[in-house]
Amino acid sequence: MAEYKRVRHTFEPVYDDHSSVLILGTFPSVKSREQNFYYGHPGNRFWRVLAKVTGQPMPETIEEKRAFLLANGIALWDVIAECDIAGSSDSSIRNVVPAPLEQVLFAARIQKIFANGAKAWELYHRFALPRLLPLLGPDQRETAEQIQKLPSTSPANAAWSLDRLAKAWSPVKGLAA
Repeated sequence: MAEYKRVRHTFEPVYDDHSSVLILGTFPSVKSREQNFYYGHPGNRFWRVLAKVTGQPMPETIEEKRAFLLANGIALWDVIAECDIAGSSDSSIRNVVPAPLEQVLFAARIQKIFANGAKAWELYHRFALPRLLPLLGPDQRETAEQIQKLPSTSPANAAWSLDRLAKAWSPVKGLAA
């Protein structure tokens, strides 16, 4: 088993003032941390799912991925800013410091928040939401409380095919851009 390390999220969220959807992961994998961008593990189906949902070509480079998100009104970040983690294992996460999600919620017109998987949803409710609620106005508070859990795009969620994931993730397209 991998050794626990204290790790800090080192790259910024992706968003602009036109972002209407916020997708939250848990914490970057080792591969994502090496690449300094989201969903860098080749087995993670995040980019393939979003391409299928939007009907657009899959972005390859970090610049293409960033442009793809912004063109589709999608903001992207993780629930956790810092934690102890063994390798890339979400189940090993402990000693959490939540990300300051209000940064995105105050700057963009977020209408819906989605969690990429049950662990992101759980960590959001446990650590981020209690921190956020006192900072938000009534409309933002309602959006924050109604986060929708989507099936994880992680390779660990092998029971879900790409088509099945895309169908489950289809609400993202209805709200984005």
